[in-house]
Amino acid sequence: MTMSNTGSRRRPPTIHDVAREAGVSRGTVSRVLNGGHYVSPAAQEAVNAAIRRTGYVVNRHARSLITGRSDSVGFLLTEPQERFFEDPNFNVLLSGCTQALAAHDIPLLLMLAGTKDERRRITRYITAGHVDGVLLVSSHSGDPVAEELRGAGVPLVQCGKPMGLRSKVTYVAADDRDGARDMVRHLLSLGRRRIGLVNGPLDTPGGVDRLAGYEEVLTEAGLPVDGRLVVTGDYSRASGEAGAERLLAQAPDLDALFVASDLMAQGALTALRRAGRRVPEDVSVGGFDDSTAATEATPALTTVRQPYDRISAEMVRLLLAQIAGEEPAAVILPTELVLRDST
Repeated sequence: MTMSNTGSRRRPPTIHDVAREAGVSRGTVSRVLNGGHYVSPAAQEAVNAAIRRTGYVVNRHARSLITGRSDSVGFLLTEPQERFFEDPNFNVLLSGCTQALAAHDIPLLLMLAGTKDERRRITRYITAGHVDGVLLVSSHSGDPVAEELRGAGVPLVQCGKPMGLRSKVTYVAADDRDGARDMVRHLLSLGRRRIGLVNGPLDTPGGVDRLAGYEEVLTEAGLPVDGRLVVTGDYSRASGEAGAERLLAQAPDLDALFVASDLMAQGALTALRRAGRRVPEDVSVGGFDDSTAATEATPALTTVRQPYDRISAEMVRLLLAQIAGEEPAAVILPTELVLRDST
């Protein structure tokens, strides 16, 4: 005869067990779990210690019925899915945000919305209350997602400066313009004077600010801003390769390349090798991001480091503050020039 082991299965700890272990009322435990309002520090510490001892896990579904919150956050990337897998920056940001939220016991939901239909479905899902807030990555000018979410009252933090938005949006950004200035000054210090730029899209804040920094330093140095030395890519490896090929055809005398992402710079190195140009002997090459694409390139890329660990932490901090009722804010973080073999 087979005996059921149901009776021997350990019952998961409940809020009553936590209250008994801590020597407080069930109501006190409930208040601690929902933010700690009107709870003394001693009682809060006793409850937290009891939770650790009992192994109690919050029933998020039950709590959401009371608080009206989902206790989860969305990481929304408004780019085609293949970009998420190709560009290492997105994975670094996702990992950093996941870790920062884990410290608050909040799960992160990855949302990819690269088409108009996908953005419409995701926006509908978010505004229905399935997440408490959104970390928005790679929003282009004219992309309605940020405006729609803000209009619906959804807490939102954008990675990068917002473009063309009527409402105030919280954002965290690296100082793209200053980073570009540092790179071009470095290339000039090497004696380079025909410096090409493979830029990012001009409907993104990075594309606008990195171009501005490039032009400012050339003007300061008394050099002309030559349109034949500037092309635009889309931050993909293929667009970096195609962009470098166009620059070599338009300005065969170029002696340096500033490429507005490390991934595009990998493609540019391929084009330069194919054209028989040695790096850095014939052409110095600088990237932007300090991603794994920079260290895996041959030669390793001189680049501009974006502090993605700090960007992730600040995005999470500002989003949680917004969810708690604070006003939108902005943080701009400094970049750093990293010298390697390509210059």
